[in-house]
Amino acid sequence: MPDAPFNDIPAEDIPADASVVTATRPGQGHFFADLDQTPVLGAVDAPNEESAPASLWKDAWIQMRGRVLFWISAALMVLVILVAVFPQWFSNVDPRFCDLSRSLGDPAPGHWFGFDFQGCDVYSRVIYGARASVTVGVLTTIGVTVLGVIVGAIAGYNGGWLDSVLSRITDIFFAIPLLLAAILVASVFSQSRTVFLISGVLAVFGWPQIARIMRGAVFSVKNNEFIIAARALGISSPRLVVRHVIPNSIAPVIATATVALGTFIVVEATLSFLGVGLPPSVVSWGGDISRAQQSIRTAPQLILYPGAALGLTVLSFIMMGDVVRDALDPKARTR
Repeated sequence: MPDAPFNDIPAEDIPADASVVTATRPGQGHFFADLDQTPVLGAVDAPNEESAPASLWKDAWIQMRGRVLFWISAALMVLVILVAVFPQWFSNVDPRFCDLSRSLGDPAPGHWFGFDFQGCDVYSRVIYGARASVTVGVLTTIGVTVLGVIVGAIAGYNGGWLDSVLSRITDIFFAIPLLLAAILVASVFSQSRTVFLISGVLAVFGWPQIARIMRGAVFSVKNNEFIIAARALGISSPRLVVRHVIPNSIAPVIATATVALGTFIVVEATLSFLGVGLPPSVVSWGGDISRAQQSIRTAPQLILYPGAALGLTVLSFIMMGDVVRDALDPKARTR
């Protein structure tokens, strides 16, 4: 009820059990009805005890699904994954079959991008080239995430001398250029360069960034009340780290790993472009870009098609990483 002079309120309108409070101005007052006299207001203010409390991941999903950038990057990622897993759905031409009589041939029905210098179907090679590049990116990301999370969690949770030792080891690997180390190791194993070897090399030298992020996240979580309470209940340290510390510290790692996946795809393409990555028998975007150098003046489309596929793939993962990072970072929501 709006403020009004107490004498102006009819007596029959004031409940008998209403609480009357005299205002500081003489001649005015207010009355307040008890909660049982306003059931509608009580129902509105009552918390919903049946619904589960919103978690970090649920809040992140609500934030992500409201952004157009999320749906664009998700659509591109799904398309790339489908092409990499089921290339036969998109092309029925053998990418390794070449006909020199069609060298640098124009596009034709069933051969939408034309033919390369050796007479191979460019469209088919772009489609089948996604498998090697995406596989290397996914395997490397899994490897660096596992190594980085383990090292970062152990260093951040234990601290002390163990943290110092692991941090110095991390700094040593961090100082080694990833691309240079991959070129060196791939050159040594030039006779056995496979998808798994390239992925393993990149994982061995690519985990320090994830480890640093995980270490910092664990430092900020390990002294929270629920961790202290779990430790007071007698939960062992390994179980405490696995069940409570890592799940509550993994959010920034996921955002970084999503962006890193696109970076590792670029690194694999660079190695293949330099001739120290996947062998020529494996169809990859980097290898096709490297072989297209000799005809860049006469047939620039041979670089355009695999380069565009590589760029769209990397862009989709980087955009998704930005969306995930903003959704999992509470400070970003207030900017």
